[in-house]
Amino acid sequence: MTQSMTRRGVLQATAAAAALPITGALAQVPPLPKSPVTLNLVDVAGNLALTQPAFEAYRKAKPELVSKITFTKAPAPELPGKIKAQQDANRVDIDLVLTGLDGLSAGIEQKLWVELLPAYASALPKLNDILLPAAVKMQSVAAGQGVIVITSPGGPILEYIPERVKNPPTTAEEFLAWTKANPNKFIYARPANSGPGRELMMGLPYILGDKDPKDPVNGWDKTWAFLEAIGENIEYYPTGTGATMKELGEGTRDMVASMTGWDLNPRIIGVVPKNAQITTLKGFRWIQDAHYMCIPKGLPPEKIAVLIDLINFMMQKEQQAVTYDQGYAYPGPAVKGVGLELAPPESQAAIKEFGRPEYDKLIAEVPAEVPLDPDKMVIAFKMWDQKIGGKKIK
Repeated sequence: MTQSMTRRGVLQATAAAAALPITGALAQVPPLPKSPVTLNLVDVAGNLALTQPAFEAYRKAKPELVSKITFTKAPAPELPGKIKAQQDANRVDIDLVLTGLDGLSAGIEQKLWVELLPAYASALPKLNDILLPAAVKMQSVAAGQGVIVITSPGGPILEYIPERVKNPPTTAEEFLAWTKANPNKFIYARPANSGPGRELMMGLPYILGDKDPKDPVNGWDKTWAFLEAIGENIEYYPTGTGATMKELGEGTRDMVASMTGWDLNPRIIGVVPKNAQITTLKGFRWIQDAHYMCIPKGLPPEKIAVLIDLINFMMQKEQQAVTYDQGYAYPGPAVKGVGLELAPPESQAAIKEFGRPEYDKLIAEVPAEVPLDPDKMVIAFKMWDQKIGGKKIK
């Protein structure tokens, strides 16, 4: 079923169910440890750019529970195998995973995550009460195996340098024609490890009027054909979005797949010129994006207790306001009532300077779709790797 929503007036909208139950069983939260523990966090979504100050604030606020937090970053496709190997050896040393839809979906498919909802619902915030309606729908995507920490309208949008792209495309036909006329000047990254790549892949079925935007196997004939066609004019597919932004800034490429946060943040930090512009294609719909906190199975009970407490802390308005950061997942907060005025002064200044007024209009007027279900997303990633990426992934 297609789930459409507009994001204007979200504070008045009625929240839906916060999560889908897996087993329906309720669990007793283990007792907190008698001495502080070390927590190992792995980020496969770039989420720490938004949340690390909040995690550090938890450590400072709860020294009786946490002595140290280590932070590690890794590519999303590599993490499931690492966690599975640790679980098979009964030696799990990853306590919390910060992930986008890619790692979340792979972990659900491989049954890596602790069920948080409804199992620990009594110890967690009432998400259907505190989350923005858009975030509630994205929480449902987690199937109870993660808790949303940030959300964004996502994409897909196309970002370009105006002096090099005089007439930016506004339809799929114009976009394909532009890539043919400007070979190797457009790029996007492998969807299994790139938000903008994933948004482009999932957004094209709506733009192209495909048979079933929620079914990559039987409903994406136009999408796969289109991706193959523009792929003829793409030199290679990077394994992460950062490389595409670097090449856009350096002048190697003139246009890239993007999304709200990947548009703002690289311009704020100077990787991409400030004057870069965006365009959308006729038929475009937002594909809502989010990051999640997931707990791998196999941890000792006392760590589960601390992590449940930590998740509660991260959902407080003060911590959510930190996620505006430098626009990396614009806007960022998943919780209601966290306006830009609550963000740190440097975040307010950066977003006011580099934000785009057109986003307000697009967010108000363009419907947003939830992404593919986790099992379908894993299938779509595999199909893209086979049909499109092939040997051009670098």
